[in-house]
Amino acid sequence: MSDTDGKKTLGLRGGARPGNVKQSFSHGRTKNVVVETKRKRVVVPKPGAANKAGAVAPLGVGDPSRRPAGITDAEMERRLKAVQAAKAREVEEAAARAADEKARAEDRERRRAEIEAKEREEKEREESLKAKAEEEAAAVKAAEAAAQAAAAPAEPTQARPTPNRGGPLPAATPRKNERDQQARPNRGREEDARRSGKLTLNQALAGGAGRQRSMAQMKRKQERARQKAMGGTVEREKVLRTVNLPEAIMVSELAARMTERVGDIVKSLMTMGMMVTQNETIDADTAELIIEEFGHKVNRVSDADVEDVINEVEDKDEDLKPRPPVVTIMGHVDHGKTSLLDAIRKAKVVSGEAGGITQHIGAYQVTTDGGQVLSFLDTPGHAAFTSMRSRGAQVTDIVILVVAADDAVMPQTIEAIAHAKAAKVPMIVAINKIDKYEANPTKVRTDLLQHEVVVEKMSGDVQDVEVSAHTGEGLDELLEAIALQSEFLELKANPDRAAQGAVIEAKLDVGRGPVATVLIQAGTLRVGDIFVVGEKYGKVRALINDQGARIKEAGPSVPVEVLGLNGTPGAGDVLNVTETEAQAREIAEYRQKAAKDKRAAAGAATTLEQLMANAKADEDVSELPIVVKADVQGSAEAIVQAMEKIGNDEVRVRVLHSGVGAITETDVGLAEASGAPIMGFNVRANASARNTANQKGVEIRYYSVIYDLVDDVKAAASGLLSNEIRENFIGYATIKEVFKVTGVGKVAGCMVTEGVARRSAGVRLLRDNVVIHEGTLKTLKRFKDEVPEVKSGFECGMAFERYEDIRADDVIEIFEREEITRTLA
Repeated sequence: MSDTDGKKTLGLRGGARPGNVKQSFSHGRTKNVVVETKRKRVVVPKPGAANKAGAVAPLGVGDPSRRPAGITDAEMERRLKAVQAAKAREVEEAAARAADEKARAEDRERRRAEIEAKEREEKEREESLKAKAEEEAAAVKAAEAAAQAAAAPAEPTQARPTPNRGGPLPAATPRKNERDQQARPNRGREEDARRSGKLTLNQALAGGAGRQRSMAQMKRKQERARQKAMGGTVEREKVLRTVNLPEAIMVSELAARMTERVGDIVKSLMTMGMMVTQNETIDADTAELIIEEFGHKVNRVSDADVEDVINEVEDKDEDLKPRPPVVTIMGHVDHGKTSLLDAIRKAKVVSGEAGGITQHIGAYQVTTDGGQVLSFLDTPGHAAFTSMRSRGAQVTDIVILVVAADDAVMPQTIEAIAHAKAAKVPMIVAINKIDKYEANPTKVRTDLLQHEVVVEKMSGDVQDVEVSAHTGEGLDELLEAIALQSEFLELKANPDRAAQGAVIEAKLDVGRGPVATVLIQAGTLRVGDIFVVGEKYGKVRALINDQGARIKEAGPSVPVEVLGLNGTPGAGDVLNVTETEAQAREIAEYRQKAAKDKRAAAGAATTLEQLMANAKADEDVSELPIVVKADVQGSAEAIVQAMEKIGNDEVRVRVLHSGVGAITETDVGLAEASGAPIMGFNVRANASARNTANQKGVEIRYYSVIYDLVDDVKAAASGLLSNEIRENFIGYATIKEVFKVTGVGKVAGCMVTEGVARRSAGVRLLRDNVVIHEGTLKTLKRFKDEVPEVKSGFECGMAFERYEDIRADDVIEIFEREEITRTLA
């Protein structure tokens, strides 16, 4: 655009120009897009448009006619202020940068001065130490010279004459010292550096970082120089030590305990005819000879000494305090043991047990109306739980023998009596179910006489009480009998010592980990105590009583669940509290090693003849392998014992693995490799184990009653038994004449003299009452017809399969075989 004078005015150059842009998308797709681009407006002021301050005024401020269209005075004023503010910021930033640079320069100067001062200080210290070392060396040399001068006139005849070829050489010693200094130019510097006790940067860069003498070596050198200056060498006095010697020890370890050189020990062993190295192990007898040869004392120790920290503590009489009695309820299955305890506890435990039978040892505490506290243990009565009853009798003070009045003495009753007598604990007979019509308490007392249990009503010393768990009759008399017996026993324990207890039951609980039911026998177990139990150890994380409540401590005769173990212990193991976790771990590791060695020794203690005999016996015995997983240790133990009793000379049950806790993939893998089913007792398989079992075709069976498990395994084992073959004789025939038939062979003309002859039956050929052939018939004919059977008194023709040595007057015995399925008793 131009004005009337033909001059151009300020305006926009060029408008929007079209252009192409290439857009990129995913998967390599592109697209061309048409866009419009605009040029940036450039404002160029004309020369001479400067203001009074010497600055170029923005376009249009001084001359409104040259101001761009649409720009007001206020906008132009705002733009001017923005330009001035930008210039002011630039000036401030330049000043700040200059100040920062000046501060950095000052800092560098200060650091340089500090470094120089420090170097000067180190140099002065080194010079002073060097001067001090030279003074000490001079003093040592003076002492040596004085000693040599004192010793020279005392031994003039012992001096060896030396030929003097070139006259005396008074400077020989200095020349030798010079040679030593030339050969070792850095020795003095290194010793000075070691004496200084500090390695500087300059020394390291100057080559002083090589191998240097230790402070102990420097001290030994000074000691030798001092002894030499005093008039001769003095041997260092040998330190005699008491060496703890285990059953086997490594040569290097023996040298370390004796503080002798390993080479000396190896050399001494070689003189004894043993070519060993420092990493080999020698027995205790050989090591004892070496120790005595070097003058040390021997203290023979054993690996079992680690258990000395838990030795029995002898309690003083003044420390003993009364404790509640531990009462164990025992008897035959279904005689009412748990129901009797329920009546005492006023609880319902039977309803919680599968099948109404107790399959675990239950531990409870009961407070009587008189305020006396009693600890009860309820044991199972099934035949498989023999070990549980044995454990219950071993940790108890009083045994209550429950006998049903309508059933009298039964096998597990006799077993419980034997356990109580073996444990030497007093017994109280509770004759239960007296409310029944067929109850006969007199018969119970009479039957007990056969097992040397004489009750008071039979003029004996064993208390007997007639009770009914259903009606509650006689319960008060039973509690009085227990109180009387416990008072007579005078039960006491020391609660102020390290706790000791017995594991009644153990299990692997999901969420809580290994849990052990422990009956505290002495001392007090507290939260935080470190303990060892069998081959396991741990720290008490929580204590839970029989009511399910958490407690902080448990005293004598208190049953509690202990949490915090590193594994599931064995039922019957003893719990002992230790001072440190290291002691508990060491004891547990020793016990694990001892158990492993014992199992290995039991497997290796067989001769070649025994191995051959066992291998031959195994060929004739069929095995049913199974894997057992149970909820608690006692149940697993009882199942394994029950499986060992199943079988005979032909078949047996082999438990590949038994454990506590849920069925895992490892169990499934073991079962799949050996073709065994998995028996789960009150446990289930986790999700991964179930999927693996389905894929590999491993059978998993779940049980909640031990009866069913034992019966199923017994039935499966019976399937491995070969069927019994039984022969039934059905008839006799006598050969009258022998015919030779073309295409058939010899045919016997017979008369059936007894029973019946059948085509499908087996036959034996008897000659003079001696069996000469046994087989089957090829043909049985009546005249010319093939018949299935011929009765007594009729004639028939018989031909044997693949046998023709038949004669007249031979007798044919006819019999049938019958297969009978066998089962395990």
